[in-house]
Amino acid sequence: MAYTVGQVAKLAGVTVRTLHHYDEIGLLSPSGRSSTGYRRYDDADLERLQLVRHYRELGFPLEQIAGILDDPAADPAAHLRRQHELLTVRIKRLQEMVSAIEFALEARKLNIRLSPQERFEVFGDFDPEAHAEEAEQRWGGSEAYAESNRRVSRYGKDDWLQIRRENEDWARRIVAVLSSGAPADGPEAMALAEEHRQIIGRWFYECSYEIHTGLADMYLADERFTAHYENIAPGLTAYLAEAIHGNAISRA
Repeated sequence: MAYTVGQVAKLAGVTVRTLHHYDEIGLLSPSGRSSTGYRRYDDADLERLQLVRHYRELGFPLEQIAGILDDPAADPAAHLRRQHELLTVRIKRLQEMVSAIEFALEARKLNIRLSPQERFEVFGDFDPEAHAEEAEQRWGGSEAYAESNRRVSRYGKDDWLQIRRENEDWARRIVAVLSSGAPADGPEAMALAEEHRQIIGRWFYECSYEIHTGLADMYLADERFTAHYENIAPGLTAYLAEAIHGNAISRA
């Protein structure tokens, strides 16, 4: 059966201009011509066009496709097997990309999958998702950020409640040390600074002393962090920052 260029274009989902170009470069020349010189394609031409389309979808340049299809050692079954292998690899890669995108989307939500009642029980009026976008902008490219997202994706209500209990217990004890007049670079305060670092490392990411001192500086520089610690106890922000730096120096 013979097909006009318009019919082939419609069947294959390509433009007439594309078919003309394929003919001009010798990639797909019609097997016949009408008495008036118009292109006529047969079933073998359509089969070749299908192979061309498949290889184009896989990203092959036209010159390479021509060389593959014109290889005298290849047969149609070999072409199909090759395309099947290439598509299988591509599908696997696309699945990996989809998984990565899904993880990134979940990471933006911090993967805190709690009911509204559970969220209030754990976080009170604080909304951790409100800071997700800023956190990604500030630290999104870091290993610590990625590791934190991987860990919290597994946490449920009980985990978050345990984190809250540990932080509240730590806060109670460091306020007691602060109130006692003990120096920030003394053993009691530095021990609690070390415990602060270990809580971060246990629940969120590996917190080196360098990272920990960087956090201490941020607590002083960012008024929101300063307000958080000052709400626990006046003067705690500077006290904790000094204790963190002293602890890091003592362990260098």
